Amino acid sequence: MKIDHQTYGTVDVCMPTAALVDEDAERASAHLLARAEGANPRLVVGMEEVPYVDSTALEGLLTVAEALQSRGGRLKLVGVTATCREVFEITGLSHHFQFFETVEDAVRSFL
Repeated sequence: MKIDHQTYGTVDVCMPTAALVDEDAERASAHLLARAEGANPRLVVGMEEVPYVDSTALEGLLTVAEALQSRGGRLKLVGVTATCREVFEITGLSHHFQFFETVEDAVRSFL
């Protein structure tokens, strides 16, 4: 699994490129948490190339969201597939995140 990274001003954007399951979910969570604990509490995760998330990924994303919130930041998700969105809804975790269609919209929402 690969995670692409870009910075838009003061917003970090990370884009995993595989399903977030098992060890890949753990690696992605660790990567995102390191970003969340860095100098910048503004994080966008592009999910366009993530076809599925498991419970490990959900826990990781929730941990990252909580870490950001404790620092006055927020985790925003972009391009969440229908399957992944359904997992967020079924587990009742969707209210912990903001969902956007494009990276630009998510980045702009921090202004």
